[in-house]
Order: sequence, then structure tokens, then C-alpha cells
Amino acid sequence: MRVEIWSDIACPWCYIGKARFTKGLAEFAHRDEVEVVFRSFELDPGSPKGVTAPVLEMLAKKYGRTLDEARGMEEHVAASARAEGLAYRTEGRDHGNTFDIHRLLHLADARGRQEELLDLAYRANFAEERSVFDPEVLVALAVEAGLDEAEARAVLADGSAYADEVRADEREAAELGANAVPFFVLDRRYGISGGQPAEVFTRALEQAWAGREVEEPVPAADACEPDGSCAVPQV
Repeated sequence: MRVEIWSDIACPWCYIGKARFTKGLAEFAHRDEVEVVFRSFELDPGSPKGVTAPVLEMLAKKYGRTLDEARGMEEHVAASARAEGLAYRTEGRDHGNTFDIHRLLHLADARGRQEELLDLAYRANFAEERSVFDPEVLVALAVEAGLDEAEARAVLADGSAYADEVRADEREAAELGANAVPFFVLDRRYGISGGQPAEVFTRALEQAWAGREVEEPVPAADACEPDGSCAVPQV
């Protein structure tokens, strides 16, 4: 069985949803026969390259809230992350264009190191004081993931490298009707939206494996939409 996951490094529910899916997969009897592929999805493709803004300021502006209210929104997301055993910083993070990150993830996929780089990028963005929008940080993460430094630098320096692969992923997402991420597709037959609980993923995997129709869970609030907004509680 193949599971494809559309996500963006800037999406906190993708970070949380990956952890939940991993837990759900671990409970699936045929887990060793599941191929997991990560696909590109930009939440804010119009964001200027090289320009970043503090996440709290972005949230306050987007939702018309004060910085304290935005901080409360982030604390809720952080609580969900920590419940999954994930570290999460509520302040000091940047928001920006993720296209280069996706291009580098495609290089990692070609070298068999995609999930390693994805996990490192998530951790850097949400848990550590390392900006994934800094090319030098991206190169360091690539090396940590097992990629060749010179090759990673060459990809980042050439804006066309793996650009077609990123765009192809995004076109497929649109064709499949993905209007929020994370978005999970099982064998190109069943789609599941949002960072659902681990048991939901286990049940969906079992149903898909048995060839039965998967009942998509009631859409949860834990997803990020193409305009870059992520569902958060109204505080």
C-alpha cells in the first residue's frame, strides 16, 4: 500500500499530523508493507522569497488579534504538539516562502533521505531556534539528513532544480481536491484531511488494506488552508 502525504513545513498541523500518522501506522499489522511518500504543498506560495516575518505578528494581523491573543492561539497548538511528544516553541519562529524547502525535499527523496530531512526541518522550524528560511540552515539540515553538502548548495542556488517536481505535486493536490493540509491519500483511492487522531489512521489503513470503502472522518479543525491560515481556537 502507498500512502501519500501532502504537507508544508510552515503548517503546525502537518507537524502534529505526521506524528499522529506515524503512531497510527505503528499499530497497523501490515505497516512494513506500507510505502509513505511526502508531497509538496505551499500554504503561502505568494510570500516573497527571502522575506520573513515573526509568526506571532503574522497571526495577529491575519486574525485581527493582539499579540497576546496570538500567543494564546499558539499555546493551544503547542499543547496539541506536546501531547504527541513533540517540542514546540510559541515565540521566536519565522514565517516565509517554503518553495526552496520543498525543492530540497525532492532532492532528498531522490537520494532516499526524504523523511530524515522532513523530520529535521519540522524540528528546526517548530522546536529549535533555527530558521528554515535561511539557506545556510537548510544546507546544514541537508547534511544532517545525509545529503551531500555541495549538491544541496547547488540545488538551492539553481531555482529551477526540482521546481517542476514541486509544481507537479501541487497540481496533483488540486486535482485530488486537497483544500487543506495535511492531506493523506491511501493507494490513490481514499483521502483523509487534517491531523486526525492516531486511531483514525489505523482504522483507515485497515479498511483500505481490506479493500473496503474508507469512511472519511468528520473534518477536524486541525488543518492549514491554502491562504496560509491554520485553524486555531478563538481566544
